[in-house]
Amino acid sequence: MKITVNFKPIEFEGASLRELLALYRFNPEKISLLINDSRVPIESIDSIQLKEGDVLDIGRA
Repeated sequence: MKITVNFKPIEFEGASLRELLALYRFNPEKISLLINDSRVPIESIDSIQLKEGDVLDIGRA
């Protein structure tokens, strides 16, 4: 699927947010996260499935 991560379009073969964070080696406890301009609480990371066209902004907390 095509998504955008920190302003860069990418092709991502996974489905979950957890997979994406592992791919980029982000520690969920040390980031702030927006998906489609909505803040995502750290507690929700395991339950989020990404969709075609999602826009993620991942920063350091």
